[in-house]
Amino acid sequence: MTARQLLRLIQPVTKLIIHNPKYIFGAVLVAVLWFAYETQIARPGMSYMGIPKLVEQPATGNWSHILRNQGYMLEYSESLKNPLWVIYQVGDKQYDSGKRPSGFTKDWRSLASVSHDDYTGSGYDRGHMAPNYLIATRYGRSAQLETFLMTNITPQKPNLNQKSWQRLEEIVANDFSEWHGNFWVVTGPIFDDNPKTLKNSSVPIPKAFYKILMQPASADMPGKALAFVFPQNARANSNLMTFVTTIDDVEKQTGIDFFHKLDDEMEARLESSKTPEAWRLPEVANRPSRY
Repeated sequence: MTARQLLRLIQPVTKLIIHNPKYIFGAVLVAVLWFAYETQIARPGMSYMGIPKLVEQPATGNWSHILRNQGYMLEYSESLKNPLWVIYQVGDKQYDSGKRPSGFTKDWRSLASVSHDDYTGSGYDRGHMAPNYLIATRYGRSAQLETFLMTNITPQKPNLNQKSWQRLEEIVANDFSEWHGNFWVVTGPIFDDNPKTLKNSSVPIPKAFYKILMQPASADMPGKALAFVFPQNARANSNLMTFVTTIDDVEKQTGIDFFHKLDDEMEARLESSKTPEAWRLPEVANRPSRY
């Protein structure tokens, strides 16, 4: 159920409570049950080994909250007007990629209320964190449209968004999915202590972006991970191996603790290692961009 569908469902109940105060106890009970479902069932079901935790600067100190969509989940910073992390699962393709909408949509759940026009003329692209194509082909049309919510968007230089970043997104959605089966992706921006903002807007500009891939262990294969950091000025045709790093490095730069429910020994091994060969990255690392 989407947030809009839920809102339409509860509007009649809200009106009933306003005009009949005796129903307030029931409303409180419904709210408690919804909160329990959201935090104990729905959100954990859309993450792997724990919802990412904000533990240090620059992640801490933000006014942020978790937003759950059909194909992905994120934590949105109302202070930075950017998502801090976005998580989704890569499974088998089930749908065709529908036509892109003509614009981006303000998310009614965000008080920052960033709009499509806040980026216009800024020199920065509206960069998807949960990718349009991958979410469309795994979760369908309505999930695809939710990737165009501005809470999923962050300022990216065109040469990054349309070149190196796009190359990796395509490899993840197609090659890695075919070679490795189901796995998880966590992605988001990295900020300086005092980031600049978009021209004619107060939206802060990240200095870089991270992407972490995590495949759970199975009976036949141990778990494996792969992490990247792309600076805003990443060269268009750079070998993608250039951007490989460790999850430990991403955690240090973001102040976010990922996969904290993993066994300590396994977490230490996966988060400290660089294993691009296990993902067959060298085979596709020099593939040119489509744009």
